Amino acid sequence: MTAVAQRLKHGYQKHWYAYAMITPVAVVLGVLVLYPLVYGLYLTLTDANSLNTARTIGVNHIDATYKFIGLGNYKDILFGPLSYDRFWSHFIWTVAWTVLCVTLHYTIGLGLALLLNQKLRGRTFYRLMLIVPWAVPTFVTVFGWRIMLGDGGIINSFLHTLHLPQPSWLEDTFWQRFAAVMVNTWCGVPFMMISLLGGLQSIDASLYEAAEMDGATAWQRFRYVTLPGLRSVSSTVVLLGVIWTFNQFAVIFLLFGATSAPDAQILVTWAYYLGFGQQPRDFAQSASYGMLLLAVLVVFTSFYRRWLNRNDQQLAI
Repeated sequence: MTAVAQRLKHGYQKHWYAYAMITPVAVVLGVLVLYPLVYGLYLTLTDANSLNTARTIGVNHIDATYKFIGLGNYKDILFGPLSYDRFWSHFIWTVAWTVLCVTLHYTIGLGLALLLNQKLRGRTFYRLMLIVPWAVPTFVTVFGWRIMLGDGGIINSFLHTLHLPQPSWLEDTFWQRFAAVMVNTWCGVPFMMISLLGGLQSIDASLYEAAEMDGATAWQRFRYVTLPGLRSVSSTVVLLGVIWTFNQFAVIFLLFGATSAPDAQILVTWAYYLGFGQQPRDFAQSASYGMLLLAVLVVFTSFYRRWLNRNDQQLAI
C-alpha cells in the first residue's frame, strides 16, 4: 500500500465521524449547487433554446436538436452587434446600482448603529422597529412599496397634498431606478445596522476612555477608534452586501416585472428575461449571463480580499 493510501486510510479511521456528518451536506450541495452549475456551463457552449431542446407534447416526445457552438454565446454577448443594448448597458447600471445601494446600506446602517449604541431610553424598542424591514419577507415589502409608488399610491397623494411634483415612479426610467435603489436600501439597511451594532459593542470601552483623556474630539475617536475597531466586521458585511446586491433579483423583478422597465433591469433579471420571459426562451444566452455574473463576482472577491490583506499587512508594519 502506498504512503498516500495509508495516510488516507489513517485519516478516515481517525475522523470517520466527521466524514459521516459532512457527507449528507456534500450530497445536497452537489445536487443543488454543483450539478446545476456544471449543466449551466454546458448550456453556455450550445445554442439551446425552447425550440430545439428535448420536450414532450402530449404523447409525443421531441428529441433535442441544439448544437455545440463553443464560446459563441460569450462572443455574441460581449462583442456582438447588440452587445451594448443587451449586456454592457445592463452591466454599467448593475455596477452603479450595487455601489449606490451598498454605500447607502453601510452609511445609514452605521449611523443607526452609532445611535442605537448610545444609552437611550427605549433603545430596545427602537432596535426592534428598525429591524422590522429585514424581518418582513422581501416580496411583502416590495409589493407594499409598489402599491405606495403607484399613481394613486400614498406617496404621490402626499406629494399632491403638498403641491409638489408627482414622479412616475414605475414608468419613467430615472424614477424607476431611483425607486429601485430606495426600496433595496429599505430592505438592506437593517442587516448592516445589526452587524455593525454587534461590531461596535465588541470594541473595548477603555479605548474610548483613553482617547477622551488624551483630548481626542468625537470625530477623532470615531476615526481612530471606531472605524479600525469595525474593520473586520465592515470588510465582511460590505463583501456580502456587494454579492447580494449584485444578484438582487427579488426587488427589481417584483417591483417592475420582467418587461415593464427594460432600462432598470440588472444583469440577473435580464438573464431571467432571456431564459423565461421571452419567446423563444434562450436557455444558452441566459446561462451565459449567469456564468458571466459568477465570473465578475469571483474576480471582484479575489481582488477585494487581496486588497484587504495588503492593507492588513501595512497596518501590521
